[in-house]
Amino acid sequence: MPMELHQLSYFVTVAEELHFGRAAQRLHIVQSAVSQQVRRLERELGIELFQRTSRSVTLTAAGARFLPAAREVLAAAARARASVADLLPATTLRLGTCGGLGDHLDRILEQLPQQFTVDLVAVPARERIEQVRSGQLDAAFVRNMTDHPELQRIPLWDEPLVVALSAKHPLAARDAIPLAELAAHPLRLVDRRENPALVDLVLNACQAAGFEPVPGRSAGALPETLALIGTDTSWTVAYAAHAVRLAVGRIVFRPIAGAALTLPTSLVVRRGRPAAGLPALLAAIDHDS
Repeated sequence: MPMELHQLSYFVTVAEELHFGRAAQRLHIVQSAVSQQVRRLERELGIELFQRTSRSVTLTAAGARFLPAAREVLAAAARARASVADLLPATTLRLGTCGGLGDHLDRILEQLPQQFTVDLVAVPARERIEQVRSGQLDAAFVRNMTDHPELQRIPLWDEPLVVALSAKHPLAARDAIPLAELAAHPLRLVDRRENPALVDLVLNACQAAGFEPVPGRSAGALPETLALIGTDTSWTVAYAAHAVRLAVGRIVFRPIAGAALTLPTSLVVRRGRPAAGLPALLAAIDHDS
């Protein structure tokens, strides 16, 4: 398999950080993906680019020699894209969004060619799906959508949920929180009509953990709900990608101990009638993954 540009990008980032974890943070992807792609690049080249120990990461002699060439290839690719950007016809991509996409959406938009103008439409899931079906939207992000004869669902990624609670909560010091230990504390969830997939997932998980959650009032929008949570011992859940952007001094986000709760995110498009910008959008999504 020939080397790919994203592998070179991952290698250069690790070379600059000399730390796979920090490189993953810069790239906004999981560390395992960075390690995997760098290993594939090394196998393609037939050389070790990094000397790895439990405490440090350093460039090998081959890695140090390869680094300037890798940077040159990435710069040349950027120049090549820029050289024809103004010759490509302008295209508007009408894209439906859902809550909690976090940095996924930013990275996808950054990877789209410059001739694309994106109209982001934030409407409830049912409206998003109907607007794709009717052609008002070219594509839309959805979660837990059932199959539809006129639509194609393209699986993208599984988004984990994290617990959000007050920094003063008795469980806030935990690295991860078992759901059962939240049984006595009110759960502030959105109305099921707003996000049935999320609500059903959380309530079913609570039941599997042996309790019916104490209902707490939600403020509707997540930032307002977090403001309420900061004043007491109630809790809610948030998409992990979204939680990164919701850093608030009074709130902490913690993984759920045991089995992770995840919701699949997909892209829905019209079956047999793809929009003109769909290939570029899928390429941008593939780069993000």
